Amino acid sequence: MAPQKPTFEHPSGNLPGELDLPILAIRNTVIFPVLAFPINIGREKSLKAVEACFKKDKLLGIVSQKDPSTENPGHDDLYRMGTVVKILKSVKMPGNKLNVIIQGLARIGIRSWVADSPYLRAEADVYEEPSEHRPELDSLLLTLRELAQKIIDLSPHIPSEAGFLVRSIDNPGILSDIVSSNLDIDVAEKQALLEILDPKERIERVLRLLIKEIHVLEISNKIQTEVKGEMDKAQREYFLREQLKAIQKELGDVDERQEEFEELRTAIKEANMPEEVEKVAIKELKRMTRMSPGAAEYTVSRTYLDWLVELPWAKSTEDHHDIKTAERILDEDHYDLEKVKQRMVEFLAVRQLKPDMKGPILCLVGPPGVGKTSLATSVARALNRKLVRVSLGGVRDEAEVRGHRRTYIGSLPGKIIKSIKKAGTNNPVFVLDEIDKLGMDYRGDPSSALLEVLDPEQNFSFMDHYLDVPFDLSKVLFIATANLAEPIPPALRDRMEILDISGYTQEDKIKIAFDFLIPEMIDEHGLNDDLVEFTEDAIKVMISSYTREAGVRNLKREIAACCRWTAKQVAAEEITGKTTITPEKVEEIRGPVQFYQEVAERTAVAGVATGMAWTAAGGDILFIEATKFKGKGTMQLTGHLGDVMKESVGVARSYIRASASYLGVDEDLFEKIDIHVHVPSGSIPKDGPSAGTTIMTAIASLLTGIKVDPTLSMTGEVTLRGAVLPVGGIKEKVLAAHRAGIRKVILPDKNRKDLPEIPEEIKNDLEFLFCSRMEEVLDLALGKEQLQECREKSQAAKAG
Repeated sequence: MAPQKPTFEHPSGNLPGELDLPILAIRNTVIFPVLAFPINIGREKSLKAVEACFKKDKLLGIVSQKDPSTENPGHDDLYRMGTVVKILKSVKMPGNKLNVIIQGLARIGIRSWVADSPYLRAEADVYEEPSEHRPELDSLLLTLRELAQKIIDLSPHIPSEAGFLVRSIDNPGILSDIVSSNLDIDVAEKQALLEILDPKERIERVLRLLIKEIHVLEISNKIQTEVKGEMDKAQREYFLREQLKAIQKELGDVDERQEEFEELRTAIKEANMPEEVEKVAIKELKRMTRMSPGAAEYTVSRTYLDWLVELPWAKSTEDHHDIKTAERILDEDHYDLEKVKQRMVEFLAVRQLKPDMKGPILCLVGPPGVGKTSLATSVARALNRKLVRVSLGGVRDEAEVRGHRRTYIGSLPGKIIKSIKKAGTNNPVFVLDEIDKLGMDYRGDPSSALLEVLDPEQNFSFMDHYLDVPFDLSKVLFIATANLAEPIPPALRDRMEILDISGYTQEDKIKIAFDFLIPEMIDEHGLNDDLVEFTEDAIKVMISSYTREAGVRNLKREIAACCRWTAKQVAAEEITGKTTITPEKVEEIRGPVQFYQEVAERTAVAGVATGMAWTAAGGDILFIEATKFKGKGTMQLTGHLGDVMKESVGVARSYIRASASYLGVDEDLFEKIDIHVHVPSGSIPKDGPSAGTTIMTAIASLLTGIKVDPTLSMTGEVTLRGAVLPVGGIKEKVLAAHRAGIRKVILPDKNRKDLPEIPEEIKNDLEFLFCSRMEEVLDLALGKEQLQECREKSQAAKAG
């Protein structure tokens, strides 16, 4: 509050109850009817309003704007309550502006607007400040004075003379207005105070605001005092520490911190760091000895040295070189996966012949649940190495791999160095899980940071941003896992040896269930072989009717559910003896069947063909449905198809139209009908060229009216000339077809090379048909004799 002397005897008593006034709009403040002070006027309407009041009685109405950014305010832009003032003096300023000294007289309320040009003018009611003495206001006046004085004492910006002003005013309304005009509150709050006519209510509201402001000032003063005290304390400690150093030097005493420094120096020597790293550590230690323990840099240096001495620079575990033992451990933990097991055994054999060989960079690619991550655990056990795992799914910041530089507060090494420290050796098995789900954003590309980690020619000197010294990763056995190889950046994929892990057959899953899953789940649920047993038929039902997967993760959940049910029955003493889980018991426990083999039902009509697709889950069958109706020769596609698959539909339409005579179809038919091709499961995106043969077969079946064999499925890309090209993922597709009950599979002729990868039991159950031309596919799918009948009927119709 500024020590401005109010006009205690202002002439508001001489004002009439109503006034016709020029109105001056002001912004960013509110004028209270108590003080005399200057204001600057520059807007054209405002200048004309002042000129008009000089011609009359020098009375002017001042009203605040609701929005200070409005340059030319109208009636709706102003509050309805303001102040009538008298102009005491006017001084012209440069730039066609006026400096006007005004004296607040009384509150006014706008009753109606008279004019808005050339200046605002309104009829207003005058509200005078009550002059009669009200005893109930005496205590409020005393409290108001005390709080105002307290603010004057707390605030360094208000001169102490303002206290005389506060003590000299006896009118409660006037004092509350003086305090209100000087409070540090926004315009809306001040306007609210102006609009309160009752002095008691106004004082009570001002008191609440004063208490709030006093609280803020007290906290501010407390913070300033504490900061000053901390600075004084730090200076005092510095001088005392320097004096202590001088005294110890004179007495020959050993500094207490010397023990800490000697321990660090010894730890650095014992860590067996490379020479260049040891030089950096000794240099940092010398720098640390010159620092005050209270300095922020001291803690940073100490943490950095701790990381350097705790890393396993020369600590390694000794590998097991017994190949037979390694094979036994791998076979104990995992069924099948021969390709990966063979690769691990080869690595051990080479290590036995060449101990200093660099660790391979392997990437296990396969659908979920086939045992990629658990296989890495078995590899670590077989090699007698420590295991560390880092999940890269969703990692978007390069610093999570390389760490933050020490200039940042709270910086630490990245995931690679943290995991090496956790392992405690420099040759662990390091699992990079979900490497295909790496992300990137404005903070950098983590996959680029991994290029150095996964390159045997570079990772012997991996540089973490925090350490800023090279660390040898060449002895680490990196095993990455991924569901798909395609999302992995090419440069990163090129540095890894990709090992594909396909899904399991039904026989594989049964074997895995009885050898691994059932014993594990029985043990986990507190049961034993005397309390529960599973029949092979029950496991088959779980595989075919309750799971649809390439791996065994959901099968494990189904077995666990049956064990939980049995445990509940045993604990409740509802059953005695051994519980046998049969197919009927599975349905009782798990409810209705979840998956059906619906191939025969779906392909029971012409226009439907069964294809095979490769998915992240290993493989699946898909149905291509086609229908026709009267139209103008257009083609409609649905089922969330990608661009490549849409092009396959276009190729199929063109080929079949060109081969109309071979199919026995009227060539003019294509101009009279529309064809709609749909691939069910519309919410799932589908793309790729491998459904070409299936799409053509479905359309050919539709136009000829010949049904496709329901036990037949196919895959293959087709050219515009009818050549059938090879496709990928044959093993996964064939396994999916076998799971779905398919008995015959049409494959491109050039995919014969993939047949050895398919398990023998699957090859014995399925009939494989190889084709190089689309005509061969149609002959197999629709039947040569039936196609011949269609051609004969077409020729007879033309002849007739």
